[in-house]
Amino acid sequence: MKTLNVNIDHVATVREARAGKEPDPVSAALSAESAGAKGIVCHLREDRRHINDRDVQNLREVIQSKLDLEMAANEEIIKIALNLKPDLVTIVPEGRMELTTEGGLDVAGNTEKFKSLTDRMHSKGIEVSFFVEPDKKQIEASLSCSADMVEFHTGNFANANDENIEKELKKIISASKIAFNSGLKIAAGHGINYLNIRPLCLIPEIGEFSIGHSIISRAIYVGIEIATREMIEVISKSSIK
Repeated sequence: MKTLNVNIDHVATVREARAGKEPDPVSAALSAESAGAKGIVCHLREDRRHINDRDVQNLREVIQSKLDLEMAANEEIIKIALNLKPDLVTIVPEGRMELTTEGGLDVAGNTEKFKSLTDRMHSKGIEVSFFVEPDKKQIEASLSCSADMVEFHTGNFANANDENIEKELKKIISASKIAFNSGLKIAAGHGINYLNIRPLCLIPEIGEFSIGHSIISRAIYVGIEIATREMIEVISKSSIK
């Protein structure tokens, strides 16, 4: 059964707009978990633009499901992760000027660096996922770096026009088969909403979805618990052929 991991970064984005204490991303995470989310995702950025060190510490203490810490291969953040011991780290590219993560990580461009990072995480019992494009070269590089999982960047699919959407979907389908046959677990994330997730749910190899913006946007109107339950229901119904 496919599961949902809820990214609570944008709850912290709203909090930081006033540099205050509300809304609390940890409370949002607990609500998402109560609604059936099987994991909580947060991105501790180098510039701490939303999630901060206190948030991740509090999340580690209270989350009962899987805690997935998104992070760049930055030594400061690596040391925090090794001390925090989340269930999973997802290694992502990170640019200071970007509004959000804009594409997949080039694991193939520096396998020695990423293999060393994976080894360090594994020494603390932390699983490692690489956030990559649905591309054979990046899958093979992730495998060579001893990754446990890959998360496919679905932004190109989510932003594709009618002419290109089938092409982008086929890339994800093909990459999912390659990754699955290589023994990697598979997640998908970025730009996924309550509508465009439906064809992705029909890809049998994808086991998890990491979704933030769409759920937090919906939560403004209905609350975190209902927004989470609605997404879980879409995943469940759309996964039935």
